[in-house]
Order: sequence, then structure tokens, then C-alpha cells
Amino acid sequence: MTPQPPPADAESESVTPQGLREKYELGATVAELVATSGLSYGTVLNRLHEAETVMRTSWQTRRLRDGQARRNLAARLRRLYEQQGATLAELAVAGSVTRRAAKRLLIEAGGTPRTTQQTLRIRSAASAARRKRLAMSLRARYEAGATVPDLAAECSYSVGTVYRLLHQAGTRMRPKHNHGPARTSRKRS
Repeated sequence: MTPQPPPADAESESVTPQGLREKYELGATVAELVATSGLSYGTVLNRLHEAETVMRTSWQTRRLRDGQARRNLAARLRRLYEQQGATLAELAVAGSVTRRAAKRLLIEAGGTPRTTQQTLRIRSAASAARRKRLAMSLRARYEAGATVPDLAAECSYSVGTVYRLLHQAGTRMRPKHNHGPARTSRKRS
């Protein structure tokens, strides 16, 4: 069976590379694009590639079209976005979809896209909280007798970084050259 001839206006919005990409990202298959545009399969693929479209596998298309699976994916992406501060690019990877589709799913789930500055603030706050927990942990181990070089080796940090973390935690430092637990004096004979 031969495909229908192209429409009279071959460069109409629906057959431009960008137009085909938009329809594809909304869930249309390549076969459906061939049927609606009147273009050959190879031409549709070439135009999608020209528009730098990220292609899906057939199971990704089915999952994208299935209503309940789509809602579940949207809810999961929203949780990642709001609770863990993920970016749209990270959502795209997690959902095996394009960045644009990830944004659309986020909005469908009731999420609101953030600005880059908002994402950076969320991530820096989370990083500061992790750093504070690490500093308090290092302080407890230091006060229990561990040396700064030992702590640095355990955490794979430099000695200077461990000192900074200990100071941030308000650690009272031991006198120099008196590292480790209290030493017992030796009796001379």
C-alpha cells in the first residue's frame, strides 16, 4: 500500500521538522506521523532527527499513552522534583522521556516548574544540611579521641577540610602535638 501524497502545502506547520517533533513529543508514533503528514517513513525520521528529537522505544510510547501509567509517572516525577530538588533534565532521565515531556508531566501532576535560581537555592540548602551533619559527626569522633589525619583518611577529605568542618561545628581543639586519647606516663627504671 502506498502512502497518501503529501498535502498541497508540503511545508505546512505539521510537516516541518519542529512541527513533527512537537507531535512526536506529545505521544504520536512515527507511523502515525507518516499517515497524517503523507510523508515517507524515512522522511519523517530524517525530519525528526533534523529537529534533534530524542527518539522513544515502543514500550516508552505505550507507557506514555497509558493513562494510569502516565499519571503514576507524573506523580513520581513530581515527588522527585519537589522533595529531592531534581532538575527537569534529571526528571527526563528518570522517566526515560524528553526534558519537554518531563515538564509537561510535572505540570499534569500539579507541579510548578521552578526557575534555575530556585533550584540552586534548594540544592545549596540541602548541601549545607549534609555538611552540618558531617561536621557534627566529625566533632563527635574527634572528641572521642580520633586524630584529624585519621578523620581525613576515613572521609576522603583533606586535613584542611576536616579542620574547617570541625571549626564550623564549634569543636574545641586539642593542643598541638597532643593528638589521640590521653597517654599514660611511662615509668623510667
